[in-house]
Amino acid sequence: MVHLDLSKTEVGPFSWQYTEKETILYNLGVGCRWNEQRYVFEGHSDFAPLPTLAVIPPYHDVLASVPLQDVLPKYNPAMLLHGEQYLEVKVPLKATGRLLTTARVLEVQDKGKAAVVVLHTTSRCADSGEVVAENEITSFMRGAGGFGKQPPVQRRSAAVARNEPPSRQPDAVIEEKTSEDQAALYRLCGDANPLHIDPEFAEMAGFDKPILHGLCTFGVATKHILKAFAHGEPSALKSVKARFAKHVFPGETLRTEMWQEGASKVIFQTRIVERDMLALTFAAVELRPEATQATSRM
Repeated sequence: MVHLDLSKTEVGPFSWQYTEKETILYNLGVGCRWNEQRYVFEGHSDFAPLPTLAVIPPYHDVLASVPLQDVLPKYNPAMLLHGEQYLEVKVPLKATGRLLTTARVLEVQDKGKAAVVVLHTTSRCADSGEVVAENEITSFMRGAGGFGKQPPVQRRSAAVARNEPPSRQPDAVIEEKTSEDQAALYRLCGDANPLHIDPEFAEMAGFDKPILHGLCTFGVATKHILKAFAHGEPSALKSVKARFAKHVFPGETLRTEMWQEGASKVIFQTRIVERDMLALTFAAVELRPEATQATSRM
C-alpha cells in the first residue's frame, strides 16, 4: 500500500470580497424573484444573502489551487465529477464582507479504476478571524484509482449520514420551475465551467445541452426548506448535505420533498418533475432551533 501524504495539500488563504452586487447575484442565481425584496434589494431593512452563498468562496481561486496532482498521479481534471457537498454555517453571513478561505485534501479513497477525494475548506471573516463556514466537497475522479487502500479519516456525522427518507408521505413539498437562463446567471457567481454554458462542450461531456450547476440545485432546495420549516429565515441554517444524483437542465422544474425528523433536522430529496428523476439524494438540513421562531420575511 502506498500511503498518500495529505499534510502538504493546504492552500490559502485566498481573499474574496463580496458586495451587495454579489449577494443579489447569488440570490437571483438560486431563483429569488423581484418581490422577495429581502434578497434582491440592498435597501431592504433586513437585506441578506441566502446562507448557501457560503459555497461560493472556494470557487474563487481556492479549489483550483489545491495540488491534487501531487496526491493522485493519475489525476485528470476533465474526469472529475462533483459527487456530494456538505456545508456548515458557523455564523450567519453578513450582507457584505471579505472572507479568507483555505482548503486542503481531507480524505482520498481508492475505488479501483476511480478515486474519491474529499476537500475541506474553511472561510473566515477577514476582519475578526472568526470562522464563518466550512465546506466538504466530495468528488469522484474517473481513472485516478489504483493507489491502494488509505487509512480511514474521521469525518463529522452530518457530512456522511445517508439520510434515507421515511416511508411516510413528505411533510412539505415545494415546486419551483428553473429559468432557461439560470445556469448562465449562476455561473457568474464563480463557477465558470463551460459545461454550463457552451453547447459544444456539453455535447463532448455527453449532454444534449448545457446543464445546471449542482450547487445551484443545492441552493434552491435549501431555500425551499428554510421557507417550509424556518419561516424563510436565513440565519436558521446550521448545515446542509446532499449527493448529486442526476443532472438538471435549465428550465426544468425542481420538486423538493421534505420530512421533518425531530426539532432540528429535515431530510429531503429534490426531484426533476419533467423526467421524474432525483437530482439530490441522501440529503438533510440541520436547523438552529432558536432561529426558526423568527418572523417570516419571504
